[in-house]
Formats: sequence, structure tokens, C-alpha cells
Amino acid sequence: MFGINYIKFDPQNYVIHYRNGKILKQGKGLSFFFFNKFSSIVSIPQGSRDIPFIFKDLTKDYQNVSIQGQITFCITEPLKTNEHLDFTVNKNKSYLSNDFEKLTQRLTNEAQTSISSFIHKCTLKEALSKFDEVEKKLLEGLSESKVLIDLGVKVLSVSVLGVSADPEMARALEAKTRESLQQEADKAIYDRRNFAVEQERKIKESELNTEIAVEEKQKQIIEKKMETDLSKQENESKLKSLEMESELEIEELNKKLVKMKAENQKEEADAKGYELETIMKTYRDIDWRILNALNAGSENAKNNIALAFRELATNPSKIGNLNISPDLINALMKTDNEV
Repeated sequence: MFGINYIKFDPQNYVIHYRNGKILKQGKGLSFFFFNKFSSIVSIPQGSRDIPFIFKDLTKDYQNVSIQGQITFCITEPLKTNEHLDFTVNKNKSYLSNDFEKLTQRLTNEAQTSISSFIHKCTLKEALSKFDEVEKKLLEGLSESKVLIDLGVKVLSVSVLGVSADPEMARALEAKTRESLQQEADKAIYDRRNFAVEQERKIKESELNTEIAVEEKQKQIIEKKMETDLSKQENESKLKSLEMESELEIEELNKKLVKMKAENQKEEADAKGYELETIMKTYRDIDWRILNALNAGSENAKNNIALAFRELATNPSKIGNLNISPDLINALMKTDNEV
């Protein structure tokens, strides 16, 4: 009514109220009435903002690379920003210019300028692989940028999402990398096979060493067995020799014993012969008839009859007639059992 309006801002906006070109009030999150005909209101957002960027540059080996990422920033000195950019709003809090887009473009330009010298010193492969260094150089360049300091802008962080080459060069690098990876894979297969062959060789060598050790042990066992058998044979030979010596000693003793027995028997026979000779000398001069009678005894009538017949036979001329009865002959013919 009558051109008087009410406006209210949130705490993230720094507000400057001008009246007739002079600052009437300023601060964060202001709310006030103003006369639209004589007032200008500036609203500078101080919250952090993220802006994406993408730009191309040339490497040391004259290859194009695209750098893509995101910058997070905020306006820390709104009065400096207000000196260079127009953030005037109408009563509906809509900006009357597109200076915010100018601010983001300046940030992108400063980012490209800060990293350009680094990219120019790198080859394509180095640029594609140095994400961390690209981020570091971007953050350092933007933090030290005089333009951003004059604008009252502070860069909070920089994230590099990708560094890529032209499609044709990317395909060439992919092919080269693929070939390199294939070579590495082939080398890995070769190394693995070589390792397997080496392990197989070691296993075979170990088996051969084991067989040699087993053969050596068997040889030692055979030699030990031969030594044992030889020692056993030597012991048996010694034992047999001892047995033979013992038998020889026994035989020698037997021989001596036999000889001694023979001598004893001879001496005994000589003694018996001497005894018999002595006895015979005694009986030599005795009549045999007396001896026979002494030997036979008086109980055996047959012997006596036989002696009688013998006496008769020695003196047949003196016998006139001799009668022998059959009973006498039968009695003589009978044995002692029959009698």
C-alpha cells in the first residue's frame, strides 16, 4: 500500500538495504519494511555452494585432456562481493541480474588457470594418473587466487571426478594398456608355468634324492648284513675251531686213556699170565688124573667111569675080558636131566 512493502530473509543471506544510494541497514537474516520507490535491496547468499566444472587443456605431448570435477565454495566477505557483482533483488527476492552465474564462471576460469601450467608439464599418461596432484594443485591455485580473494570468495574443497583423453586417444591407450595387460598376463602365465616346472623339478629332485638316500640306506643295510654274516661266520668258524680243538684234546685224552688202558690191560694180562704160570708150575708135576679128579669131584659118576675106561684103554694088553652091560651104556648116554 502506497509502495511500502515488507520483506524477510533467512540467516544464510547477507542483506544490505540501500536508500537513495546509502546503506540504511545490513546483516544476516534481516526483515524490514521498505519503500519500493527509493530502496534497493542486496541479498548475498553465504551458504556453501557446489558448482561442477569441466574444461579441456593440452598436455606436454600435445594431447587434449578433459578435467571434470566439483568446487565447493562460500562467500565469506559479502561487502567485497557486493563491490564487484550485483546481487540486487526485487520485493519477491528474485535477482535482477545473473551475476551469480558470472561468479561461478569466474571460479571455473580460475580453476582452469590454476591447473593449466601443471597440465602443460605432464604427459598424457601422467595427467591421467595424477588425480591427487591435480586436486591439490586446483585447491592451492583457487585458495591463492587474487580474483577470488577480491570477490570475498573462499574455496572449501575441490574434487576431481575424472581426467580423460579424447575418445580416439583413449581407445589407443586402452588398446596399448590392454596389450600391456595381456603381456603382463602372459608373463604371469609364463611365470606361473615356470614356477610349476621349477616346483616339479624340485619335487623330482627331491624324489631322486629320496631314492638315492633309500638306496644308500639299503646299501648300508646290505653292507651291515654282510658284516654281520661275516662276523657270524667268523664266530662260527672260531666256535668250530674251538670245538675241533676241544675234540682233538678229548681224542688226545682218549688216546692217552686207551693207551693207558692198554698198558693197564697188558700189565693186568702179564700179571694174570704170571699168576697162571705160577699156578701151572704148581700143577705141572701133578698127575693129570689127580687133577681131573680134583676138578670133577667125587659126585659125578660118569666122569669116574670115563676115567676108568680111559685107563683101560691105555693098558689093553693087560685086560683079558671086559663086559659092559647095556644098562651101563644107557646110563652113560643119558643126560643129567634125564637121570
